[in-house]
Amino acid sequence: MNASVIAHLVLILVVFTCLLLSAAAMVYMERKVAAALQQRYGPYLVGPKGLMQPFADVIKLMFKEELRPKASDALLFAIAPMLSAAAAFAAFAVVPFGAETTLFGLLREPIELGVADVNVALLVIFAVTSMGIYGIVLAGWSSNSKYSLLGALRSSAQMISYELSYGLAIAAIVMMAGSLSLRQVVDGQAGYWLHVIPRWNVFPQIVGFFIFMCAGVAETNRAPFDFPEAEQELVAGYHTEYSSMSFAMFFLAEYINMVTVSAVATDLYLGGWHGPFLPLSLGWLWFLAKAFVLLFFYVWMRWTLPRYRYDQLMAFGWKFLLPLAVVNLLVTAGVVVYLG
Repeated sequence: MNASVIAHLVLILVVFTCLLLSAAAMVYMERKVAAALQQRYGPYLVGPKGLMQPFADVIKLMFKEELRPKASDALLFAIAPMLSAAAAFAAFAVVPFGAETTLFGLLREPIELGVADVNVALLVIFAVTSMGIYGIVLAGWSSNSKYSLLGALRSSAQMISYELSYGLAIAAIVMMAGSLSLRQVVDGQAGYWLHVIPRWNVFPQIVGFFIFMCAGVAETNRAPFDFPEAEQELVAGYHTEYSSMSFAMFFLAEYINMVTVSAVATDLYLGGWHGPFLPLSLGWLWFLAKAFVLLFFYVWMRWTLPRYRYDQLMAFGWKFLLPLAVVNLLVTAGVVVYLG
């Protein structure tokens, strides 16, 4: 194998490891941000400033007994968390996060920062993330528990309701960029308007960005749209009957999906790895900073906004967000045709 193939294999390993660690980092950040908003300390005993608390939780879950309801479907009960986690990892595979680089001169030929460069990346993301709902539905049905089943039904209805707005918001970006490739969308945002304002899509598509983020929060089952696992009504929703590492895999999938939505939003609307003060080879630092801001927004919103009623959730998706997405798409199409 030549150096570029080895470098690409190392890159895949690094991305996989970083996604695993991102889930632990998100758990820590969520607990710390929640504590700060509620004037508490949060985790502080395990490691410096409580940094090792997520790893202590993982070790604890690894040694817990794997329980399964007697009347459950054993095969589907075991497959469900694996399917959710696999779909979460696979969706990030087509997300680029940096320009071409020689890894500080280690390579003769530059490689692109991204596991796979697919010219229809947006379609792949849609297809793979849609598979994640099967893990949730199978978990709810195979558990033979009314709480789990209700959570799974809620999740499937929620995804169907908000995926339409999600897709229409992305379609407006596709019209502007003329491509389904995320890398080409990012490259189209290079440069500045009037030598000052970055050519990021968030400025002409501020309405689309709002729609995308609202739908993204709903797609990942996060507050204030966390009905599939509403603790007050459904104990823990679709993963009520799960324990040990199977329980942890659902949380792993949820946090990786949050990272994926934030990464895709960064590429679509915030210029990806383009930014001032840094050379293009270090643009991945800008990408990480922008994604971190969106992830902080995820956590901040959870501990600020109350959960909607279920009828309000559906009304917001069908009566407000979807018509707004259609109008945004039509206006974008009109402007694109007018400007040629």
